[in-house]
Amino acid sequence: MDDQNKNLILATALSFLVILVWFVLFPPEPSAVDPNAPIADGSPVATTSVSPPAATGTDTKTAATPGTDTGTTPALAETARITIQTPKLSGSIALLGGRIDDLLLNDYRETLDDGSPNVTLLSPVGQTEAYYALFGWAPGGDLKFSDVPGPDTPWAIVSGDILTPQTPVTLGWNNGAGLTFERTIQVDNDYMFSVTESVNNTSDHVARLAPSIELVRHGTPSDLKNFFILHEGAIRQSGEEMKEFDYDDVSDFDRDARWGANSKVIDVQSNGWIGFTDHFWMTTIIPDANQPFESVLQYDARSDKFRSIARLETLTVEPGTTQSTTTRLFAGAKDWETIRNYQKENGVYKFLDSIDWGWFFFLTKPIFAVLHWLNGIIGNMGWSIIALTLIIKAILFPLAYKSYVSMAKMKELQPEMEKLKEAAGDDRQKVQKGMMELYKKHKVNPASGCLPIVMQIPIFFSLYKVIFVTLDLRQAPWFGWIKDLSQPDPSSILNLFGLLSFAPPDPSSLLAIVSLGILPIILGITMWLQQKLNPAPTDPTQQMIFAWMPWVFMFMLGGFASGLVVYWIANNTITFTQQYLIMRSQGVKPDVFGNILSGFKRKDAKKE
Repeated sequence: MDDQNKNLILATALSFLVILVWFVLFPPEPSAVDPNAPIADGSPVATTSVSPPAATGTDTKTAATPGTDTGTTPALAETARITIQTPKLSGSIALLGGRIDDLLLNDYRETLDDGSPNVTLLSPVGQTEAYYALFGWAPGGDLKFSDVPGPDTPWAIVSGDILTPQTPVTLGWNNGAGLTFERTIQVDNDYMFSVTESVNNTSDHVARLAPSIELVRHGTPSDLKNFFILHEGAIRQSGEEMKEFDYDDVSDFDRDARWGANSKVIDVQSNGWIGFTDHFWMTTIIPDANQPFESVLQYDARSDKFRSIARLETLTVEPGTTQSTTTRLFAGAKDWETIRNYQKENGVYKFLDSIDWGWFFFLTKPIFAVLHWLNGIIGNMGWSIIALTLIIKAILFPLAYKSYVSMAKMKELQPEMEKLKEAAGDDRQKVQKGMMELYKKHKVNPASGCLPIVMQIPIFFSLYKVIFVTLDLRQAPWFGWIKDLSQPDPSSILNLFGLLSFAPPDPSSLLAIVSLGILPIILGITMWLQQKLNPAPTDPTQQMIFAWMPWVFMFMLGGFASGLVVYWIANNTITFTQQYLIMRSQGVKPDVFGNILSGFKRKDAKKE
C-alpha cells in the first residue's frame, strides 16, 4: 500500500470515527413537544411551601419567604393584572403578589406552522409548568412575614396602567404598622426589567429587612432536549466563575437546614447573577454589579419546585426614612447581539457566557461572530454559512496548499517507489529506508495529506455547536424547501421529494434512517467526486473502504441540521476545486471522468 493511500485512509478513518462517536453521543434532535397538547393528568400542581430563613443576622422564622409561593395565586383570568406591552414582549403582571408571571415573546413562534402561538416564557400558578418571578422582602429583627409584602400581597396601583418602555408602573402596599412599600417596574425595548423596591418607615421603631428576589419553576420542563452538547437548567455567575447545573444536579443538592430544602448557597460580593436557561430562552436575576448577595439554587422535593434566589444584604430603615434597592430581571431570548449589548453597555458581567459555547469556545465564539456579521450583510443564513466556509478555507489554504502539493509530488514519485519495492523484494526495512530517502530528497512530507481533514474536525464540532445552540439558526430559512437550517432536511427520497402524496416517516421512526433528503444525497455525491480525483487503490480492502465511505457519511449526516450539511457540501466542493487546481499546477492531471468509468468497468468485470 503506497503512503498516499495510507494517509488518505488514515484521515478518512479518523473523520469517520469522530463523526460516528458524535452521532452516537448526540443523536438528531427529538421532535418538538406541542405546547397546546392536552395534559395527561389534570390535577393541580403541588404547591407545598418551604421554610427558608429570615433576613441575615436575625432570628430564623419558620414561615414562607416573601418570594415563596403558597399556592393560592389565581391563574390569569382570576386576578387583576397590569398589561405588559413592548416591541418584543407581551403579557401581564398580577396585582396579587406583584408577580411577573405572564410573558410571551413577540418575535418567536413555537413552530413554523401558520397560526402557531408565540413562545410562552413565563406562566402563572394554575397553568402547566408554572414559571414566574417574585420580588419581596425577608423580615428581620422584630418584623414578621405578615409585616412585609409576600406572594399573596394585594398590591394597589399607585401610577401607570400599562407597562411599556415609555411608561413604568408603580405598585403600593401599606402593612398597617407604619411601613409603606412601593414597587416600581420598568422595562426596556428588549428583555430587561428594572424593579425598584422601596420601604418608608413612619413608625417609631427601627425596621430591618432584606430584599429577596427569586425565579420559581414548577417541575422539570417537559421540552428538555437532553443533549450533552447543550446546557439546560440553572446558571450562576459568582463574579469569579460561571457554573451550570442541570435540573438533576439541583435536585441532588444536599438539604440545607437554614433554607429548608435541597440548596447550594454561596456569597457573591460583586458582578453576580443567577437564573435558569433553556435552549433559546433565559431568565436571570441581576443585582447591581457592586451589590453583595446570597446566591441560592434550590429544589423543594415536596412541591417539585426549582428556585434561583438572590437575597440581598439586610437594610436598616430608621424611623422617618426611606430605603430602596433596584434589581434587574432579564426575561427573553438568548439573542447574541442583545446579550452582548447588555454586557458591553449595561455592565452585566460576562453575560455572553450565558450562551453555551462549549469546550471549543475559542472557536465557537469567533465563528459565530463572523457568521452573524455575514448574515447582517447577506440577509440569509444559508448563504452566510457558504460564505463562512469560503473564509475558513481561505484561512486554511496555506496548509491545504502544502498538503496537496505534497500529495502531488508523492504521486510523481509512484514509479520510483514501485521500482524500489521490486528491487528490495521482501526486505521491508530496506523499502522504508529507501522511501525516507526519496521523501527527504524531494522534500515530501507523507503525513501532510491528512492535516487538512484533521484541522476540519474541531471546526466541524464548533460549527455544529453554533448551529445547534445559537438562536440565529432557529427557524432560519435558506431557499425552497429548507425552512429551518437548525433542523434536518425535511425532504425524503421515499416520497420522491414530495412528488408522491404521502408524508415521509417520522424522525423517531427506524425508516427515517433511509429517508434521505436532497441535501444529504448531494453531500454523498460531493464526497464520492472527491475520491475520484485519484484512481482507486488496487488493494481490495482499500477499494471497499473507499467505495462505501461517501454513502456511509451520507446516511450518518442525513439526520444532522441542514445548516451543517450545507457547510459540509460547500467544504467538499471547495476542497475538490482546490485540490484539482493545485494538482494541475504541479503537473499532475487528475482524470476524474476516467476514474469514474474505471470504477464501473471493475464492477462489470466482477459480474462476468
